[in-house]
Amino acid sequence: MKDASPPAAPPLAMLAELTHRCPLSCPYCSNPVELTARQAEMDTADWARIFAEAAALGVLQLHLSGGEPASRPDLAQIVRAAREAGLYTNLITSGIGLNGRRLDELDAAGLDHIQLSLQGTGPEIADRIGGYSGGFARKMQVAAEIARIGFPLTINAVMLRHNLGDLPATLALAADLGARRIEVACVQFQGWALRNRAALQPTLAQVDQAKRVVAEARQTYAGRLAIDFVPPDYFADFPKACMNGWGSTGLNIAPDGKVLPCHAAEIIPGLRFQNARETPLAEIWNGPAFSAFRGTDWLPEPCQSCERREIDFGGCRCQAMALTGNARAVDPVCRRSPFRPEVDRLIAEETSTPAPDFVYRRLDPASR
Repeated sequence: MKDASPPAAPPLAMLAELTHRCPLSCPYCSNPVELTARQAEMDTADWARIFAEAAALGVLQLHLSGGEPASRPDLAQIVRAAREAGLYTNLITSGIGLNGRRLDELDAAGLDHIQLSLQGTGPEIADRIGGYSGGFARKMQVAAEIARIGFPLTINAVMLRHNLGDLPATLALAADLGARRIEVACVQFQGWALRNRAALQPTLAQVDQAKRVVAEARQTYAGRLAIDFVPPDYFADFPKACMNGWGSTGLNIAPDGKVLPCHAAEIIPGLRFQNARETPLAEIWNGPAFSAFRGTDWLPEPCQSCERREIDFGGCRCQAMALTGNARAVDPVCRRSPFRPEVDRLIAEETSTPAPDFVYRRLDPASR
């Protein structure tokens, strides 16, 4: 009888999606098309127990996300529970729903870091992308309160066809806001964003220019602003190691307690994702869903024979599913993939004509 596989190395980070409710209507939203309703969200006690399990499992960093986590009135209590579990806490937020009083409460609860999203460098473009009038002004007010309190700040700048040309101004704004780091995150096409791909897809010229801007900015802002650049997958020669490799370093927990290897994994048929309300995290981490694409034994050819297999671990399974209908296929963005010509055709088709209008994500009022 074959020996059972040894337990996987413990995860280092966990993304807690506290809610799918959000005041913004971003067309690039990567959350699932079917969102969790408010009445199905876990309560504070559920999250506190899960945080304790995560810390015991080996998790060090906790990212509190959504939707918009500030939509939860118990956010400070959730942060306090995470801090009591010994986790480093990072709040990922649009800023909408926060103010000086709530930020002071989060500071007192032990919040360590804030990651503030940025849709543009001025109200016209930012509010149009976010689908929320007055959102940019509110965001700047929140940024000022973050600076007053002294929270370490990362700016998450989601870049797409409509704002990539403003990248120099985006970097300058991040520095002016006192950010220590900016993530220049070119849009990834998962969840709702896939519906808007033609509207969001940048051009090759924009991507090449962005690479030059980032290279120069890293010298200009050296010692002041760390710059992470996440280039768009479709323009890469080789895929990224999605989540640093499936089931290798992190896990995601949906608002209802479902535990996923990544936020888009539910599109993959044949996998059953367990719920942290019912099953201990350690059991889930070593369970069948997290083991499905872990490591390299499962890789198809040409990935199995590729010298990059321990670098990208086959790329993104959700991207393979979205573009080929087969989660076990070679990631289509890879230049060695038989599906790469179709990706090139999509890019040419979608960037050779004016971008269509955004299809905004509007929440059902009953789910708010």
